[in-house]
Amino acid sequence: QLSPINYQPTMSTFLTTAQKDALESTAAALATPGKGITACDESSGTIGKRFNAVSIRNTEENRRKYRQMLFTAPTSESYLCGAIFDPETLLQKSDDGILFPQLLQDRGIVTGVKPHLKVYTLPGTGGDTVMQGLDSLAERCKKYYSEGARFAKWRSPFVVDMSSGRPTDLAIKSSMSDLARYALICQSEGLMPIVEPDVSLSGNHTLEDAVLVNTKILAELFKQMIDHGVYLPGATLKSNIINPGKDCSISYTVDEIAKANVSVLEQTFPVAMKTANYLSGGQSLKDATARLSAINRCNKRGPWNLSFSWSAALQLPLLELCRGKGELQLDAMSALYIEELTIASAASKGEWNGKEGDGCHEGAGKKRKL
Repeated sequence: QLSPINYQPTMSTFLTTAQKDALESTAAALATPGKGITACDESSGTIGKRFNAVSIRNTEENRRKYRQMLFTAPTSESYLCGAIFDPETLLQKSDDGILFPQLLQDRGIVTGVKPHLKVYTLPGTGGDTVMQGLDSLAERCKKYYSEGARFAKWRSPFVVDMSSGRPTDLAIKSSMSDLARYALICQSEGLMPIVEPDVSLSGNHTLEDAVLVNTKILAELFKQMIDHGVYLPGATLKSNIINPGKDCSISYTVDEIAKANVSVLEQTFPVAMKTANYLSGGQSLKDATARLSAINRCNKRGPWNLSFSWSAALQLPLLELCRGKGELQLDAMSALYIEELTIASAASKGEWNGKEGDGCHEGAGKKRKL
């Protein structure tokens, strides 16, 4: 007589129905069609570099005023469903004395947070890195929730070097296991986790190489999330747009890039998850919007919302308005920000066309199709 299968329910059963509903509600809010996420989670050091490049003093007050502009720009709530904070920003207030998380909540925008993380080089991998920050994460998540955050984001960066076999299997498995554990810890403390594998644009790899590497990374990520018992409907993906390396000699059209992205999603992305919000990852706003729009037009079968979660693509043009002025140009920055968000929103619906050539990769060699 055959023994019955020893079925073990997934670890996600430790969540109550109410906890699952809350996580799903946050994930659904971040999947609002036509809206995206503004990523304002730069550390004081990173935003300091951006300020210094245009001769703005990196003070806490300047950071507060700058982020207040991002959160209060007129009509921004029509284009944004979420905002990712640095922990510092959770405790900052508007000129009217309103904590920023409450200010955003009043506008229908969900607040998230990036836990403090450190990059660690993984020995024996030729330079691959992993992120450290799981220690005391549960305590920090509990604190972030009490301060108004309802989701979190963890980034795992990768660099492609086909000649040296990077990223290595060890780096992929280690980083994706860490992402899954982070997600599980976040859910246990009420924060909806955004998982962010980030493959750099640097390198000379082809689009075909990028498809292989990204497929491997995403497949490992979702396997680890399932193995860890992460509740997938209460989680969100933030990943890079799949591109050839910026030094790749082969040219690709924006539609070829879009087709590659949709193909990888169809092979790896669980339908239980509601949205993927792409990072900009060194792309200009022009290229990022053209590619996002083309991906949405190309996606005929996937049920997901495909939108944006951008920082540099939106913010660097704003800061350029301050160059040579010595102080933040808040009114002009706010106006340009809304123009950018209007374009990004259209791209998230597949409705942005831009100019001919936008979003294409121009290499030195001749064009070839996938």
